[in-house]
Amino acid sequence: MKTQILPATDTEAFAHAVRLLRAGKVIAFPTDTVYGVGASGFDARAIEQLFVVKSRARGKAIPYLLANAQDLALVARAAPHAARLLAAKFWPGGLTLVVPAAARVPKILIAGGDTVAVRVPNQPTTRALIDALGAPLATTSANASGGRDPANAQEVLAQLNGHIPLILDGGATRGNIPSTVVDATTDPPTVLRVGVIAVAEIERVLGRNVETRFL
Repeated sequence: MKTQILPATDTEAFAHAVRLLRAGKVIAFPTDTVYGVGASGFDARAIEQLFVVKSRARGKAIPYLLANAQDLALVARAAPHAARLLAAKFWPGGLTLVVPAAARVPKILIAGGDTVAVRVPNQPTTRALIDALGAPLATTSANASGGRDPANAQEVLAQLNGHIPLILDGGATRGNIPSTVVDATTDPPTVLRVGVIAVAEIERVLGRNVETRFL
């Protein structure tokens, strides 16, 4: 397989990316953190290919990227009050929420569990891609498992050349600054990872203390 790099700003390249995703292919694209590699989020066979491309262990769940906060209803069985408060404040942006998974979420994505991690990225190209696809993107960093998180298209190519058909080049990203992860299914909510959003900011929005259990 030949891996193409095409500009994300080119309308034909963007349309080609959407066609590939609809056909069950895995592609790479910029996010607001690092470059991601993703597949159509309700297509179990496409998600299977995402595990193959990444050489990712099947026991490691994959998060969703959504186009907007309203799409949370597509993937969550319920939206806990804490999740709604935090999404209203921090989406789009560097907050990942763990919520109860809807029945339509493929089991392979959530590694057989009953929760799903979701985020709305602060990156217009990514959100436009999700919107055009009409489904969330099952997305993880565009590196081979254990490899360096890529901040530009050439770093993706160095690791995944020949494994994916397309890299949408949106220029350099800000690099490896992860999102903060909050499990909204617990009471009180639990911070699983501190990234760009501090614990104090989470607590300020919720008006209460949270637990911390770092992964």
